[in-house]
Amino acid sequence: MRVLFIELEMEREWSLASIGPAFLAAFVRKHGHDVLLHRSAYDESLEKTLAVVQSIQPDILALSLTTRQWLRARAVVKTIRQAINIPTIAGGLHPTFSPESTLGKFGFDYICLGEGETAFLDFLNIMEQKGYISPDEIPNIWVKGASRPSVRSPISSLNDLPFMARDMLREKHGVASMTTQRGCPFPCTYCAARMYNEMYGTTQYGRRRSINNVLAELQHLRQTGPLNYIIFQDDTFTIQPKWLREFLPQYKKEIHIPFSINARAETISPKMLDQLVDAGCKHIIYGVESGSERLRTDIMKRNVSNKHLYDVFRWSKERGVITTANYMLGMPTETPAEIEETLALHHQLQPHDFGYFVFYPYPGTPMYHYCKKHGYLPEDFEDIQANHRSSVLVNNTLTDEDIEEYYQRFTHIRKQGFLKQYGQYIDEAGRKELHRQIEYIAETG
Repeated sequence: MRVLFIELEMEREWSLASIGPAFLAAFVRKHGHDVLLHRSAYDESLEKTLAVVQSIQPDILALSLTTRQWLRARAVVKTIRQAINIPTIAGGLHPTFSPESTLGKFGFDYICLGEGETAFLDFLNIMEQKGYISPDEIPNIWVKGASRPSVRSPISSLNDLPFMARDMLREKHGVASMTTQRGCPFPCTYCAARMYNEMYGTTQYGRRRSINNVLAELQHLRQTGPLNYIIFQDDTFTIQPKWLREFLPQYKKEIHIPFSINARAETISPKMLDQLVDAGCKHIIYGVESGSERLRTDIMKRNVSNKHLYDVFRWSKERGVITTANYMLGMPTETPAEIEETLALHHQLQPHDFGYFVFYPYPGTPMYHYCKKHGYLPEDFEDIQANHRSSVLVNNTLTDEDIEEYYQRFTHIRKQGFLKQYGQYIDEAGRKELHRQIEYIAETG
């Protein structure tokens, strides 16, 4: 079967590609299926996307979707399906945790719940044989108009999966994305990662690849192209200290290439930072979320103190690690005074850079159910674009004007930080030009 994945960029052309299709492509290609990718730029017209599909003439149209991509995906699929009768399947976080809504929209014939490799292979094999999937024929595959299917157990060993298909990723200049695990043990109420455990009915959804398997992929990348920097995309790279204690010395010995990670302050100690830095860690992204301990502990279920956050950022910077903090504003029950606490904590932490995002209740998360139960969601919630600049909530503690004011304050602080560190602030147009110049240098030598 000839499969075309459409990757929908949102707002920025340099956004990271989804890694899901890279795993799926590698898996089904081993069984004779052809997988292609079209990365649809954020400003690409519907007519252009349709023309690309018509030129490729795939047998199957596939999308891996987050909630932020959902409204655009609806428009893209509608345009394509009005012109072409092509079976369409969607997977990823949004279809998994909002399946009825996804299948209820025009053009979506099937969705894949949860982990997709073996289910997608079964799907393609049967589609190749008879051209359609019967209800309940394939675990994890929900057929439009049918009842919810059963769900197969996750793949027991991630070592059994082939390495990601790198042509499905946006990787340039020797910067490679890596994952070493699936699943998350933490109960954050705003994140869907933990919800896979509940969907599968097990606490064992979390799995990590063997050290040798991770190193083998890195060696393969080094042998097949330039490898200058590694971004470990695991939600929390620093869980399982025993695995890290064994991995990091071997990584230093065999690979020894600079890398960045995502980490939770709760998992960090000075000793672990020493081990990370010794192996080549240059950059850590920490989820701080809020300066309000009440909000972080009671609402977000992030049990970490402001003091420990301060210590972790201090330890990191003392060791020369570049730090990025991520903040969230607009949570249910949050007050202006608590956003002021976040700003105050930021000035204490003094990270090298930071991200700031207005809360959005993603389907499947505890906070989504909380918002639904307590009347925070407007009636047209599913038709409002998910973004991180404005709130969709019907909120009685923060007004839209409050959100806008604080978003602009965060923006101003970030600009001032760039001016202080680098003498200038690079806006979106400047970033595009910088990337263009880097690509020109890389291509021409």
